[in-house]
Amino acid sequence: MTPIRHNHSDTDSVLDAARDCVLAVGVRRTTLTDVARRAGVSRMTLYRRWPDVRTLVGDLMTREWIGVAAGAMPPADDGRPARARIVDGLTAGAAAFRAHPLFHKILDVDPELLLPYILDRRGATQDALLNLLRTALAQGHEDGSVRAAGLDLQARSLLLVVQSFTLSLRTMADEGDPGLDESAFLGELRILLERTLTP
Repeated sequence: MTPIRHNHSDTDSVLDAARDCVLAVGVRRTTLTDVARRAGVSRMTLYRRWPDVRTLVGDLMTREWIGVAAGAMPPADDGRPARARIVDGLTAGAAAFRAHPLFHKILDVDPELLLPYILDRRGATQDALLNLLRTALAQGHEDGSVRAAGLDLQARSLLLVVQSFTLSLRTMADEGDPGLDESAFLGELRILLERTLTP
C-alpha cells in the first residue's frame, strides 16, 4: 500500500472512505482498519493522523457540514441585500443538513456523537459557521439591511436558532399534517430569521 501524504486530495480520499463506512454500518461499527482498506492506505498511515474513529468522524463531519453550509449561502455579489442572502442561506442550509445522508445516519444510529456539540462545547464546524455568519452580518450592517447588534452575539444567536430547527425538527414535525410538516417549519424559520434581522 502506498502511504498517503497529508495533502487535500489524500485527506479527502480517507474522509470519503470514512463516509462510505459510516453510511454502511454506522460509526460504532466502523473501524480504522475498514477505512484504511476502503481508502487503499495502511492502518499506520491513518493512526498517525487520526488516533481513533471518533476523531476521524469529527473531521468528516466538519468537512461535510461546512460544505453544506457554504453551498447553501448565496454569493455575496448576487445584487441583493445581505439580509435576504442570510435568510435564504440559513433556511436552505437547514433543509440541506436535514436531507444529508450522513446527518441522517448519525442522527438515527449514533446521535450521541452530536451531544457534546449541543450541550458542552463548540466544534470546528460551529466555529466555521460562526465565521461565515459574522462576515454576512457585517455586510448587512454595512448595507443597512440587518439590525445593528454585536456581531458575535448576533451570529451565535442565529446559529442557536438554526441548530435547533436542524437537530430537533423531527420531534415537532408531523409529516401527515401539511400545516406541521418539515416545509411548514422551514417557512416558520424563514419568518423568524427575517424578523429578527430586520432593522
